[in-house]
Amino acid sequence: MNLLVLLQAGGAPGGGYSTLIMMGLMFVVFYFFLIRPQSKKAKEAQNFIDTLKAGDKVITNAGIHGKIASVNDEDKTFLIQVDGPTRLKIEKSAINSDLSKALNAAPAETK
Repeated sequence: MNLLVLLQAGGAPGGGYSTLIMMGLMFVVFYFFLIRPQSKKAKEAQNFIDTLKAGDKVITNAGIHGKIASVNDEDKTFLIQVDGPTRLKIEKSAINSDLSKALNAAPAETK
């Protein structure tokens, strides 16, 4: 019974402001540790996809290795040449990594 009375009693004066300040601080922490890095990563991924051009060797999210034969900006797809005359039409967002940059960087590191 005494616990119920203590819980119903009002808090210290100005307690509402401290709660509001704590909520604001939590939002700032979430912004800097969760929202901002995620949006930065998404922007870098979009920049990576936008810089790909015909002739670049890439790997898709499914693990398919190929060379970009053509870029279609209208429907946001790439035409990828896999083996010989085999070509696949894939979404730009399905590209995982660029092998051309990795292959060109490897000889420079050995010097």
